[in-house]
Amino acid sequence: MPDVMDSGSQRHLQPGVDGSVGDVDVAALGGVKAAGSFSVFSHDPIRVLVAWSPQQGGDEALAVAAWLSRVADVRVRCACAFVRPWTAPGVAKSGGKYVKWFAKEQKRYREAVVSGLSDCGVAEAMWDGDVAVFLDGNSESVLLTQAAQDFGADVVVLGSQATAPKGRFLPGTTADAMLHSSPVPLVLAPRAPKLSKRGVTRVNFVLMGEEQELSALLRAAQIACEWGVPLRIVALSPGGFGPPPVSDALDLPADVRHEWRENTLAALDRARDEVYGVFGECTVGCEIGSGSGWSAALDALKWKKGDLLCFASSPLGPLARVFIGSQTSSILRHARVPVLMIPGHSF
Repeated sequence: MPDVMDSGSQRHLQPGVDGSVGDVDVAALGGVKAAGSFSVFSHDPIRVLVAWSPQQGGDEALAVAAWLSRVADVRVRCACAFVRPWTAPGVAKSGGKYVKWFAKEQKRYREAVVSGLSDCGVAEAMWDGDVAVFLDGNSESVLLTQAAQDFGADVVVLGSQATAPKGRFLPGTTADAMLHSSPVPLVLAPRAPKLSKRGVTRVNFVLMGEEQELSALLRAAQIACEWGVPLRIVALSPGGFGPPPVSDALDLPADVRHEWRENTLAALDRARDEVYGVFGECTVGCEIGSGSGWSAALDALKWKKGDLLCFASSPLGPLARVFIGSQTSSILRHARVPVLMIPGHSF
């Protein structure tokens, strides 16, 4: 049984005297919290760039884009990158043959995108005028990042490797590179996901105690408010503590385990209070998932087909870029629902 503290709990703790939520500095919000409003996405409709290739993996990225379109007004564009095995000067040696081949591939890609979006249920009214972009260069991640910037994308949807178990996300080389460098929030689509026909029905935020986490939590809260769905803040405990560095087993006194649980509950309470302080109308629940390893900790929580799981990523210097730590990377492999990675410096 998972440890649960829902939004109806009678336990209401005030934020700590140090002004923090877990290890997050509330003062880092600056004037955002006081303002009470900020832009979650830069555009309306939300600009969604889907990184999708008909010859690689499945259609989970398209399916997740369609899933998002059922809860929000979106504008969808798909992008596919062909990585040239030669340097740019080598293209000239092939004369016009490569140009003709590229034009044909671009046309075929558009036809595949139109068919794929239609099959997944993305209304044509939500397609961008330039719905399919075929790119070539020496780095797929660089090409997709540039495509996102050219489109002004609010999010980039990435599919999983074809070798991932059904319902799980396994990053390929390109996804892994973008998880460590993308300036745009990423939506990660698990392989063959089971998705609600009503779209996103709950936003979940994992409290990890990272820097700038509170700003990402508030962004997740506003997404929930704008989409009219509840927010669930969760803390995960893979066995309660990490593996010991020397001993074969970790046998800690009961009072230490009890203190850890109390601290976790207090951090969840403070996080919920921070959300209520900005979004009083938001429905918020809190839960702890405990188990032997990250997979069991996630499975200890009940997940729905309409769940979107959100993480705060660590920023790279002053720039707002996605950068995942080792814990987040481990958890992602066991997530069974689509994941939104929110850059730490979101505001």
